[in-house]
Amino acid sequence: MDNLVLYHTENRIAYFTLNRPDKRNALNPEMISALKNALTKAKNDDEAKVIVIKSSGTVFSAGADLEHLQILQKNSYEENLADSILLKELFEQIYTHPKIIIAQVEGAAIAGGCGLATVCDFTFSIPEAKFGYTEVKIGFVPAIVLIFLLRKIGEAKAKELLLTGKLIDVSQAVQFGLVNSVFSKEEIDLKVKEFATTLCNETSAQSLSTTKEMIGKVQELSLEKALSYAAEMNAKARGTEDCKKGIAAFLNKENLKW
Repeated sequence: MDNLVLYHTENRIAYFTLNRPDKRNALNPEMISALKNALTKAKNDDEAKVIVIKSSGTVFSAGADLEHLQILQKNSYEENLADSILLKELFEQIYTHPKIIIAQVEGAAIAGGCGLATVCDFTFSIPEAKFGYTEVKIGFVPAIVLIFLLRKIGEAKAKELLLTGKLIDVSQAVQFGLVNSVFSKEEIDLKVKEFATTLCNETSAQSLSTTKEMIGKVQELSLEKALSYAAEMNAKARGTEDCKKGIAAFLNKENLKW
C-alpha cells in the first residue's frame, strides 16, 4: 500500500505519484487511503509548500478498476456507504487542504480520476489527455465530484458533462474551465515545476492557505455573512507576521522571497 502513492519533496514542492500503472492508476480504497495519508504527511511537512499530483504510466487515473466495480455489486448499502465516504473524505481533504495542490495530467482522467483533477486548485495537462465523467454510461452517478464541479464551472457546463458522460479533449477541457494550461509531454514537468516554484517564492504560505479557505467558505454564505466573514479575515490577516513582513518589504522597496 505504501507504494501506491510515491512521495518525495524537491525545492519545497511535494510530489505525489499515483503508482498503479498496471491498473491505469484506478482509485480503489487502498489508493484513496494512500492519497489521504500523503496529504496528511504534506500538511505537516515543512519542506512542502505546494503539492503536485501526477502519475506513472500513460493514464492519469481511469476511475474505478474492474475488480473494484465487481466488488461494489456484492456490497451491502453500509459497505458501499463506507466506500463512498472514503472518496468523499479524499476530495474534501484536497479542497480544504491548507496547501495549494496542482494536478499534472498526462493521459486520460476519467470518472473518479477526472474528479481527482477537478478538485485540485490548478490543473495542467498534455495535449493528448482526455477528460470525462462517464458514470451515467454504466448506470452509476458522479455524486461526489458534482459538488465540486458545480462550484468550479457552474451548472450549465456541469450538466453538459455529467449528464452526457462524454469524453472531451484537452482544448474542450480548457474551454469548460477544467484545465488551466496545456504543455507538451516534453515540457510539462518543467512548466509545472516553474509554476509551483513561483508560488513558493513569490507568495506567503499563510496568505495562500487563508485565501483558499475563504474561497471554499464564502460560497455557502449569504452576502451579509460573507462580507462580515471577509472583514474579520481581513483584520486577522493584518496582524500576522507574514503581512507585517510583506508590508515592510514593500515600503522599504525590498525584494522579498517567501
